[in-house]
Amino acid sequence: MSLTTTRPPSTTGMPISNSLTAGKLPRSANLWLFFGSLAVSAAVFGVLFAGGITENYNIAGAVFFGVLLYCLTIWAVSRAVEGARKAKDRLVTALVSLAFTIALLPLISVAFTTITNGLPRFDIEFFTNSMRNVVGEGGGALHALVGTLLVTGAATLISVPIGLLTAIYLVEYGRGSLARGITFFVDVMTGIPSIVAGLFAYALFALLFNDPGIRFGFGGAVALSVLMIPVVVRSSEEMLKLVPNELREAAFALGVPKWLTVLKVVLPTSIAGIITGVMISIARVIGETAPLLIIAGFTASMNYDLFSERMMTLPVYVYTQYANQGADSQAYIDRAWAGALTLILIVALLNVAARLIAKIFAPKIAR
Repeated sequence: MSLTTTRPPSTTGMPISNSLTAGKLPRSANLWLFFGSLAVSAAVFGVLFAGGITENYNIAGAVFFGVLLYCLTIWAVSRAVEGARKAKDRLVTALVSLAFTIALLPLISVAFTTITNGLPRFDIEFFTNSMRNVVGEGGGALHALVGTLLVTGAATLISVPIGLLTAIYLVEYGRGSLARGITFFVDVMTGIPSIVAGLFAYALFALLFNDPGIRFGFGGAVALSVLMIPVVVRSSEEMLKLVPNELREAAFALGVPKWLTVLKVVLPTSIAGIITGVMISIARVIGETAPLLIIAGFTASMNYDLFSERMMTLPVYVYTQYANQGADSQAYIDRAWAGALTLILIVALLNVAARLIAKIFAPKIAR
């Protein structure tokens, strides 16, 4: 079928051809104008930085003004080609994109600043050495990486069974005042400051061992577990509620006891969401500094024993490198930025792993 129609001859004797796509921007126009606007804005900010007008390259400003330029450009081009009505529609859509960009600007700024400042020390030495006997340049964060993995792993081993069993009780068994009380205290625990969890763990072990100066990695794991448990409970509870009651009723109709129904039907159906919630809870506590600074302490040496002596973690490493600078302050700041970049990458990998696990373990739906 032809995309053109022919009207009767005009007064000049020539046929007039009307294209069905006339007065409409091509589908790729949005992308071309968007990336073109970003490129123009990036170039302008690059000239300002190269000319010494600004001390640093402002990536957040470049993105913001690039999207703002895109809003104006798409409106002007659309008005000239498609008319005022379509231009207004495209402008509103572009403004929504601008609002989304404004919400992302802090993340963009933090990520860009951390990457640019952390790359100079993001090397092999940083991941293979500790800070033992290092007072200037060199050194690394191997002891902090090991401490973070040990403390966070122990906190996960404590939190996941408690949180999952609590969620199963609330969804499958809990009724009455006890269930309401547990729900209330889980909500309260969700909002407690992290430093309170550190003070709780410190007070607990100081009383148990009668040692006011106690510092060890397992105490940090207990403090992090206090923060993890309510997140695991809430996420697991919501996933268990999404399991259709028809599956439970079908199992009961076959004479399967309730505990076996939960184990063989409910948990396998919701396992993807539960694992995702666990990964998100790990990402939430892995960057905590205050509770670990109180109960786990900090050290410049390797420590593989959770139950003995102080243990360094990445958040505390970043804090101590910045707060306790030596004679060569730039070396300490570079290590702090590299530690922050490592922590951001770990959190990003945890979130990616959560999505992959959710996709792999999600129940297969028949087509």
